[in-house]
Amino acid sequence: MKTFRHIIITGASSGIGEALAIDYAAPGVVLGLTGRDAKRLFAVADACRSKGATVLADTVDTTDRSAMARWLKAFDDAHPVDLLVANAGISLDQNNLGIEPFDSAHRTLAVNITGVLNTVEPLIDRLMARREGQVGVISSLAAFFGRPRSASYNASKAAIRVWGESLRFPLAKANVGLSVVCPGYVTSRMTDAIADPRPKSMSTARASQIIRHGLARNRPRIAFPFGLAIGVWFTALLPVWLSARILKE
Repeated sequence: MKTFRHIIITGASSGIGEALAIDYAAPGVVLGLTGRDAKRLFAVADACRSKGATVLADTVDTTDRSAMARWLKAFDDAHPVDLLVANAGISLDQNNLGIEPFDSAHRTLAVNITGVLNTVEPLIDRLMARREGQVGVISSLAAFFGRPRSASYNASKAAIRVWGESLRFPLAKANVGLSVVCPGYVTSRMTDAIADPRPKSMSTARASQIIRHGLARNRPRIAFPFGLAIGVWFTALLPVWLSARILKE
């Protein structure tokens, strides 16, 4: 089982990222945290410091490739990263059954795909050269088939799921682990904005516990909650015409 001391978490100002940061915080741990909202991010940083962790926090835009590279490499120079969690993500058009505005789609794909690439790219060669470390990329149970809503969100999470699962193979040859995290509904500001029912919704604390357990064991896919994951996988296995009929709204 792996333990982690130098940890990067993007999207740490709320939701799963916030819960992971606070749960990993401890004496001897150095956390590098990024988030969009400075006030919330620095409050999370203070909470982590109160638990004894050293924290470097900054509002770096994950879609800015050069800025992310500078920030991540500077952190790694001082504190060689052993866990990198690409968690930052958005969903701008969750409740629209019509055509999603393309401005929203471009922004969602930029954050959820390009932002993850910009998080992993600067440090992947360093992790492989050190022959240690763990990467976690946050996908979603929405990645397994095209739901009627949130087209760009679904697509972005599908892309990251397949990319991460493919990347796991070459990383394994360098003794670096990669886990793709596929949560269902987790109570957060993002899911609170969803108008539809949220079956088997769980707290960020419980989600953090499941994710940390999976990362420590280098699980290839960390999908939860189990019951909802089984339902999603079953729907994805159905003929397209049948799943489309079931999901029709």
